[in-house]
Amino acid sequence: MRVKTSSRPLTAADYERLAEFRYALRRFLVFSEEAAKGSGVTAQQHQALLAIKGFGRTPMTTGELAKRLSIRHHSAVGLVDRLVLKSMVKRVPGADDRRQVFLALTPKSDALLAKLSEAHRRELKRLAPVFESLFAHIKPTA
Repeated sequence: MRVKTSSRPLTAADYERLAEFRYALRRFLVFSEEAAKGSGVTAQQHQALLAIKGFGRTPMTTGELAKRLSIRHHSAVGLVDRLVLKSMVKRVPGADDRRQVFLALTPKSDALLAKLSEAHRRELKRLAPVFESLFAHIKPTA
C-alpha cells in the first residue's frame, strides 16, 4: 500500500493527535470485545451479527459478509456455521434462485444485538468529545 505524504512535515502535535486517536479507538475496540464476550459471543461473531443486521439494501450473502469483515470466504463460512449452531443466524434460500443463500438473524441474536448496540451507542457518546476534538484538527488537503 502506497502512502501519500502531505506537503508539510508532521509536527509533534500531529503525532500526539494521531497517538491519541489510536488510543481512543483502541479503548472503544477493547470495550466492544469485552461487551461481546460478556454477552456470550466473540467479537467477530458480534461484528458478523451487526454486519448482517446493518447491511440494509438486500439480504446478505456469506460472500458479502466476508467482504464486510475483511476475511476470506471460507473463514466466513466457518463463522456462519458457528452462528447457526448457536441459533443466532439462519441460512435462507433465495426465492428466485434456490442456489443463492442469504443470511438472517434469529430473534435470539436480534435481541442480543439490540442490547450490545445500545451499550456501544452509550460508549460512543462517552467517547464522542475525544473524537470530535481530534477530528477538528484534521483539514482536507487539496
